[in-house]
Amino acid sequence: MNLNRDHWIKIALIAGGTAVLYWALNNLNELKLLLDTFFGLISPFLVGGAIAFILNVPMRALERLLFRPSRKTGKVPLSRLKRPLCMMLSMVLVLAALTFLGFQLGDVVLTMRDAISGFIVTVQQWSSELMVRYPEANSFAERLFNDYPEVVSFLEGIDWKAMLDRAVTFLQTSAGNMVNSTVGIIGSVFSGATSLFVGFFFACYLLAQKEKLAVQAKKLLYAHLKAQRADTVVRVASLANKTFSSFITGQCLEAAILGIMFWISMSLLRMPYAGTISVLIGFTALIPIFGAWIGMALGVLLVLIAEPIQALWFAILFLVLQQIEGNLIYPRVVGSSVGLPGIWVLAAVTIGGSAFGVTGMLLMVPLASVIYALVRECTNRRLRTKNIPAEKYQKENK
Repeated sequence: MNLNRDHWIKIALIAGGTAVLYWALNNLNELKLLLDTFFGLISPFLVGGAIAFILNVPMRALERLLFRPSRKTGKVPLSRLKRPLCMMLSMVLVLAALTFLGFQLGDVVLTMRDAISGFIVTVQQWSSELMVRYPEANSFAERLFNDYPEVVSFLEGIDWKAMLDRAVTFLQTSAGNMVNSTVGIIGSVFSGATSLFVGFFFACYLLAQKEKLAVQAKKLLYAHLKAQRADTVVRVASLANKTFSSFITGQCLEAAILGIMFWISMSLLRMPYAGTISVLIGFTALIPIFGAWIGMALGVLLVLIAEPIQALWFAILFLVLQQIEGNLIYPRVVGSSVGLPGIWVLAAVTIGGSAFGVTGMLLMVPLASVIYALVRECTNRRLRTKNIPAEKYQKENK
């Protein structure tokens, strides 16, 4: 058998991959340490890439809106200011939105804390009034101890001093652990701030030079891969970029519309905490499928504490608005941009949430959409290649 250069390269790759896999399986701790070190080194650049991707969405919209080509000359006026001005405006808009959202979520936490504290005080007042109104409840405890003297002897047999000493020891140990945890948290915050600082400047460079970097990346692909494979990589990257951008835009717009709908409806119905609950539902609606229901549960809790009767009407209002949002708004704003059937959206959210939490829920939907589009394209191409008639896989009318 004649082995050419490509065969030798494949054999070398298979042998090298087998050796690396064998080493990794026998040195899992070292592999974990190596991966942690590697991701620690590149984390600022990953953060910068994420920041650049998010900022690119409003920046691209601002460039199309503010710097349109002139009808007479066909040139863009003040083209040199196009990128830096739109980049700064997008940063200001995103920062303002995050600041507003942060203050609103802080108000939500404070409102829930005050509402729960007030509810506890109300319950205590109710219990005191019940004890006064029904004095036989006070004598129940006395009869319990009189009728069951073994309870009294059990309580007298407890070594309260030893329990107190153990409690003090536990508190001392917990205090030491708390100090160590605080030091670790401070170190993590400092490291995270450093990564964010470096990532921000890296994001600015990516946004300023994105066209040039795209050209360089394509040169590398076409120089080191076959033209067909390079075309595939470019097409998949373009599809992923379009899908993720459309998902971010649509999800934010859909959450804002849902929050405004709740604010208007609750204000007209004079329900308590209209602004707080609307912000809460709008924020949780960023999580596909499950998010709005989490906001509904917290909203019902707030309304129930303030006005118990209104809680039922709030639940009915949520179901009505949720149907409007799910059947009219979401398919037009997000569904068409993602192009993923509902069952696969549910699967993507479930798997992403189980593996990576809230971040996984947000990322898995557009990622699943890209995979779905590629699998669908590959399947249709293979069906055409095999000349399979459509009657064999189309649904039957029964």
